[in-house]
Amino acid sequence: MNDLPDTIITGAPATALAPMQDVTDKPFMDVIASYGPPDFFFTEFFRVHEHSRLDKKVLSSITENLTGRPVFAQLIGENLRDLARTVNDLRPYSIAGIDLNLGCPAPKVYKKNVGGGLLRDPIQLDGILGLLRDKVEGRFTVKMRTGFEDTRYFDRLIGLIEKHSVDLLSLHARTVKDSYKSRVDYSYIKTAVDCLSCPVFANGNITSVVKAKKVLDYTGCRGIMIGRSAIRNPWIFQQFRQHHQSLPVFKPTLSDVRAYIDGLFTSTWTEGIPETAHVARMKKFLNFVALGVDDEGQFLYEIRRAKTEADFFSICDKFLIETGNAERFFSTEPHKGLVARPNCENAEIIDLPTCCS
Repeated sequence: MNDLPDTIITGAPATALAPMQDVTDKPFMDVIASYGPPDFFFTEFFRVHEHSRLDKKVLSSITENLTGRPVFAQLIGENLRDLARTVNDLRPYSIAGIDLNLGCPAPKVYKKNVGGGLLRDPIQLDGILGLLRDKVEGRFTVKMRTGFEDTRYFDRLIGLIEKHSVDLLSLHARTVKDSYKSRVDYSYIKTAVDCLSCPVFANGNITSVVKAKKVLDYTGCRGIMIGRSAIRNPWIFQQFRQHHQSLPVFKPTLSDVRAYIDGLFTSTWTEGIPETAHVARMKKFLNFVALGVDDEGQFLYEIRRAKTEADFFSICDKFLIETGNAERFFSTEPHKGLVARPNCENAEIIDLPTCCS
């Protein structure tokens, strides 16, 4: 296990790609890295239960990591014995550390009392954090939400993070039940920064460099973790670094977006996958990409109805490279009012306290 370089934690604000199940696999990490990688990555979660073993697909993002950046292995589970076994299984691999998922809002996950479901029981969580802090030899990090259905336990949860000497907290400032639908309350991240000895990363609807700077200035956090907005805008980490270094910030055109879609299509294709299944997966990515193309949402409307590869690319060509569109700039922020299904997160540009907007 590789220790995370202290310069990333103590130097300039750091960036991370948020772990997203069925999204942040090795091919997607490679694509993101080609546009300017974040400072580090997190894997999709390794499911931990009595019969689990390290998932080969998830493991490939560690063993075949060509991004030039460290990767954290994320775990999701509740049984102490199984968590300890999985930590031991990961010891031979070159990872930046082990991350515990305490935020997944999917009902099929939290109903099994894992992910965000663990935030309902601080007593059980105390034991899990203690076990992992004892067993993890290197960096032990946590990705968490502010609570399950409300924030009644937030202070206790932050106390547990401090008690067990967690090395990094990535805090998504919504509850589990909020999923992606509510406004993000960054005041909880500010509270965590003020209360904790470890660095805190802000997560949740950080849509652009401008938004990232507002969140950093308001919360005082050490870095930002970006998920869905990196699907929409793979240049966002490069743009963040350029802005921080007072360099010209790259502005992608719609032709750049078309090339990005080509790269996604190629990288996510696997031998034997049916055409319709591959197009369906690509439409999940374009649910987010389309939010920056046209403010009427016509590209989003049409691409959701593509059935074949020919249909898919014909629609992409129509909106991204034909009729003079190629040199138009891709929107810095998602167009207001457009919604990326199925999680229903909309383009909410200003959701910081008034003093910070």
